[in-house]
Amino acid sequence: MRDQKHRSPLGSGNAAERFAIAGMALGDARRKNRERNWPIVIEGKRDKIALETLGFIGPLEVLNRGWGLDRFITHLYEQYGTRATDGGPSICLLMDWDRTGGRLQKTLTQRLESLDVKVCQELRNQLLKALKPETRVVESLKSLSVDLSPFLEQEDPLENEI
Repeated sequence: MRDQKHRSPLGSGNAAERFAIAGMALGDARRKNRERNWPIVIEGKRDKIALETLGFIGPLEVLNRGWGLDRFITHLYEQYGTRATDGGPSICLLMDWDRTGGRLQKTLTQRLESLDVKVCQELRNQLLKALKPETRVVESLKSLSVDLSPFLEQEDPLENEI
């Protein structure tokens, strides 16, 4: 019964728990994106707007910019290389968790890893599991921002940085 006000906008069942998981994952990614200039690759402009709404201010690379896949992968390699300051992945891929997004995620991962670029897929996997009932696309995170923001702030308090 505790915290009923917070749970009601999220619906019934385990929605609050799932939003907490998604918000914490997004908060961790936002911190890395801001502090380490950790690039997050997304599909389109609306995805970028959604992440900016959630406070992402680091590099957001939009896949659909009128370039072929070869040119885009070359750009990512030249811009970010295989660097990873903490030994972890140097690029985060966050394609939608629908069929097309899954294909793009797989193709980009294979192509980048063939160039020895470490790729993070953890954020997408966590969002897929936590938010699949509500949405299958990154751009919808904007409409979920009110419910996700408290959990993002818990993981990555921005204070006055934005």
